[in-house]
Amino acid sequence: MTTTLSYRLPQKRNLVTELPGPQSTALAKRRQAAVPAAIGSSAPVYAADCDGGIIVDVDGNSLIDLGSGIAVTTVGACNPAVAEAVAAQAHHFTHTCFMVTPYEGYVAVAEKLNALTPGDFEKRTGLFNSGAEAVENAVKIARLATGRNGIVAFDHAYHGRTNLTMALTAKTMPYKHNFGPFAPEVYRMPMSYPFRDSFGVDGVSAAQQAISMIDKQIAADSVAAVIIEPIQGEGGFIVPAPGFLPTLADWCHDNGVVFIADEVQAGFCRTGSWFACEHENVVPDLITMAKGIAGGMPLAAVTGRADLMDAVHVGGLGGTYGGNPVACAAALAALDQMTELDLAGRAKHIGDIITEKLTATAESLGAQNPIGEIRGRGGMIAVELVTPGTIEPDANRAKSAAAYAFSKGVIALTCGTYGNILRLLPPLVIDDDLLNEALDILGDAIAAG
Repeated sequence: MTTTLSYRLPQKRNLVTELPGPQSTALAKRRQAAVPAAIGSSAPVYAADCDGGIIVDVDGNSLIDLGSGIAVTTVGACNPAVAEAVAAQAHHFTHTCFMVTPYEGYVAVAEKLNALTPGDFEKRTGLFNSGAEAVENAVKIARLATGRNGIVAFDHAYHGRTNLTMALTAKTMPYKHNFGPFAPEVYRMPMSYPFRDSFGVDGVSAAQQAISMIDKQIAADSVAAVIIEPIQGEGGFIVPAPGFLPTLADWCHDNGVVFIADEVQAGFCRTGSWFACEHENVVPDLITMAKGIAGGMPLAAVTGRADLMDAVHVGGLGGTYGGNPVACAAALAALDQMTELDLAGRAKHIGDIITEKLTATAESLGAQNPIGEIRGRGGMIAVELVTPGTIEPDANRAKSAAAYAFSKGVIALTCGTYGNILRLLPPLVIDDDLLNEALDILGDAIAAG
């Protein structure tokens, strides 16, 4: 399967210097004197140009991109339709603030998201700047609409870096360490993690355990919302066992609890459907979105039931830059491209290629196979690395595999509570040949240890 998109840059891996090259090294020295060390980067090369599945660095090296800027450049980093929409809007105005002088682009994006998101009820959409900001606002909406305070999140969750979203996030390092105290009334429950938990593929029982803990530790009538990533992102691309999400959603519905699906990373065709919650026909009350929404421009959204969204008083939601007109123009173009290029179907195709290739790698390694599990959906696939013959996490192997792949010109990201996951998020417009080449290199990287 190929896309109908034509590429501006050659879709070929090509290394002309050692990595990093001299110009990237020089920029790294400038960065050290200007940028806090706390802001890290996965790859020590500096981008000069990007297109399709290729990133060209300042030294002229062409690297294969398996990260999409963390699931952002779904339609490509310089999709022509998005670039044209951005330029056209910027030619007229870049900002007025929707809360001062509104504009059609904001309304059009809201209409589009109301139509695309699950649920046939009346909806409203508010636009914001980042995934964390969307999550914060979803929690605000749920608390005000229900008159309750408690928020339930889950083990391995990642929801952002602001104070409230750090409280919702499970992993301490590097996201929470010594940044507290955190926002109160946040409660953490066990997540369905089939590879590791005792319930395995019994998602209903795993959900019932979490619900029992909620009832005992908080009580349903004190819970404003349950927030969950339908496929966890930073936590390790964990796909809960079948039945886990529907059982939680049903409990929320029965108890007047707002069910929030955090689709910041998994949304917008990434998993082979517009939204990951659709794989089990789960209809959230509120859905948070960002990353892939606008082809690389900063934009986020909360879409949900009209009665919940409209419960908030005038002025209770908003922000100076939320729904910026240039970002809205980019979003409308990107969403059209997702439909025109059938990127949901493309994601399924990519997932099949990745799974087949890496399964062959695992089988070829026999007793020394460090791949504990290949999981995910569509273009959101995890490779969990373990000590062969066990489920003991091997973070060092994940780190060394990513480093080996980088040395050969392939950018692959790591993640997971235990740091032992290789996460694959290629642009959904990546060329098949380029993807297969990257996976061959990644297979060698995993085998190298």
